[in-house]
Amino acid sequence: MTLLALGINHRTATLEVRERVAFTPAQLEQALAELRGLPEVREAAVLSTCNRTELYCVTDETGERAIYEWLGRFHGMEVEALTHCAYHFLDGDAARHLMRVAVGLDSMVLGEPQILGQLKDAYQAARRAKGMGGELERLFQHTFAVAKQVRTETGIGRNPVSVAYAAVSLASRIFDDLAGSRALLIGAGETIELVARHLHEAGVRRLTVANRTRERADQLAAPLGGEAVTLDAIPDALIDADIVITSTASALPILGKGMVERALKKRRHRPVFMVDIAVPRDIEPEVGELSDVFLYTVDDLQEVIEENRRHRQVAADQAESLIESGVGHWQHERRLRGGGELIRDVRARGESLRDEARDQALARLAKGEDPEDVVRRLAHQLTNRLLHRPTLALREAASDDRHDLMDAAATLLLDDTSDPSR
Repeated sequence: MTLLALGINHRTATLEVRERVAFTPAQLEQALAELRGLPEVREAAVLSTCNRTELYCVTDETGERAIYEWLGRFHGMEVEALTHCAYHFLDGDAARHLMRVAVGLDSMVLGEPQILGQLKDAYQAARRAKGMGGELERLFQHTFAVAKQVRTETGIGRNPVSVAYAAVSLASRIFDDLAGSRALLIGAGETIELVARHLHEAGVRRLTVANRTRERADQLAAPLGGEAVTLDAIPDALIDADIVITSTASALPILGKGMVERALKKRRHRPVFMVDIAVPRDIEPEVGELSDVFLYTVDDLQEVIEENRRHRQVAADQAESLIESGVGHWQHERRLRGGGELIRDVRARGESLRDEARDQALARLAKGEDPEDVVRRLAHQLTNRLLHRPTLALREAASDDRHDLMDAAATLLLDDTSDPSR
């Protein structure tokens, strides 16, 4: 069986493609059940964020194509369209990729801390769906340990930088005085919580959080002195908002062009800065056509992100070294487990042949046969049975000129005293 990591991210696919391939929380349970149900797949986990959708599977050699076809069916896409912008990694490379993702080395914002929490959520979802077996369980646990070591021993997690931070940084460049601005945040997840915190630290005190459930919005807004409202209050909240940042799990846009246009008229066309962090998008792209709206998506944050990337590159190099060590350790443990399984199988076969020969010998003794003859026959039968398969394999290897197998057999089967140099 092979460890396979397959997916798309912000480097390989456009925002439109990422939106189509993303799994909403409501879809995830069904997706995991279907993926795990493929005949070629033994174990499976799904990571889906605004910047990436990745599948981690333990599969046979035909599994990759089957998984591509399933992913296309699930999202109503042609397989060729997926393969054009997807990447895949096998075994050690797959483990390395997962570890790089976990510590933020593969993120749009280098070293951003959110992805580790998202990965842990993906792990728990896979466990609930019974997608985790021994292979993925060990890999994810090992990955979490490596990520903790990287965060502890390098500076990659200091002064946390995320898409949320990048959005607020961009807002500070557009507004001379953020403290005088009023912000409307739509959603109440971890990303919006980070945005609210960064805005508060930047001096924004007039803050409104809109969410499907008012209770969750209030949990986020209250500690920062903000106001909580439900989604149906957004049209009124837009009238006073200078900054609008959205990040929900909605499958459809929440802000349409008409809604924003009506709010702008009541604002007397005072400009609005908007950042849509969600995938799929919360704000219709047509909103960006309005003359008094400055609309940005996650892809537009690249300039801010690149600046942050330069500051973290030294820590990233240190993290790469720790990851290589982590991959090496994981591969070593995996080889030991593989060797242990083979040893158990070999011993089980030997013990089965032994027991069979023993039982036959005891039966002959019970019939009164000569003990000396029984022992000689036991030794002869046991030797023949133990060496039958290796002998056939050695003949075939010799016929095929497989010196590697012949050398391995000599190492495994012959006593050291057979070597004249010893």
